[in-house]
Order: sequence, then structure tokens, then C-alpha cells
Amino acid sequence: MIKDRLNERTLTPQEVRTILKADNKEIVDLCKKAAIRPRKNAKGHTYFSYDEVKNLRKIQAQVKGAVSSSVAVRTPVYANASVSGNSAAVRSILTTLQDLEEKLSNKIAKVIDEKLEGMDDVVVELIRCKTDNETLKQKIVDLNKEVYQLKNELNSYKPVALGFYKKKEVYVWE
Repeated sequence: MIKDRLNERTLTPQEVRTILKADNKEIVDLCKKAAIRPRKNAKGHTYFSYDEVKNLRKIQAQVKGAVSSSVAVRTPVYANASVSGNSAAVRSILTTLQDLEEKLSNKIAKVIDEKLEGMDDVVVELIRCKTDNETLKQKIVDLNKEVYQLKNELNSYKPVALGFYKKKEVYVWE
């Protein structure tokens, strides 16, 4: 079945796992290192091209070679770069790129932290305002009830004569 799929030049993730003898996490890591993004067909199923799998196999061999030679430098692999592990210039560039990446990440994290620093006070103030609003809404409801009762009381007095008023009985439905 795998040979039939090779002729089609597309492979499923399961076939890629079989060919590379790797789990999904390792395949994802290899894809990141090789700058390969798996595509999806019309049905939404993920697939890889035969050439992408060949590149993944090369990257996997490089990674395993780097691990076996006990090189402590983390070496990212870029799409169109062939990196030889023995070149001091390449190591220097990679180290510089890693330092740059780390500095940039730290600066971004610092800016985000500064922006979020005042958010706690804002959230507390918003909660306080919401509580005040709820209290005022309840007070409005209570005052409306009182106005209704007072209007009923006022309407129960009818003028008799000479500025005198007589209270008629009011039935309260409670």
C-alpha cells in the first residue's frame, strides 16, 4: 500500500510515521525544523508529498547525527540551507541567531508585562463599578415601588368641599 501511495507522491501521516519510525511529536518537530507545513485535501485529511518526506528523513538523520555526536549547540534547520556540522562560521551564525532570538523574545515579554501591569487595577475598578451599578438598579426598583404606593395613597383622597379631603378605602392586593 505504501508503494502505491509513493507513486501518487502523497503520503498520510500514518505512512510518514511508518517510514520515519517516529511518533507525531517528533514529526511535528521535524516539520518545524524543515519549515514544512502539512497540507489538507478536500476532505480535510492531512497529507505530505513524497519530496517533503524525503526532506524530513534528511532532517531526522541530521538530528540523530547531532545527538549522537553530543553537540550541545541547538541547530535550527532552515528550508533552503545545507548546514555542515563542522563549520565554525555556521556555528557562529547559528549562535548569533539564537542569541538574537532570545533577546527579542525577552524584549517582547518585557513589553507585554509592562502593558499588562496596570490591568489588575482596572479589573478591580470595573468590578467595583459593576457592584455599584447593581446596587443602584435595586435602589431604583425599590423607589419605583414606593412611588407606586404613594400614588395609590394620594389617589385615595377625594376632595369634599372647602379644601377638605375624604379618604376612601383602598384595597391592597398583596
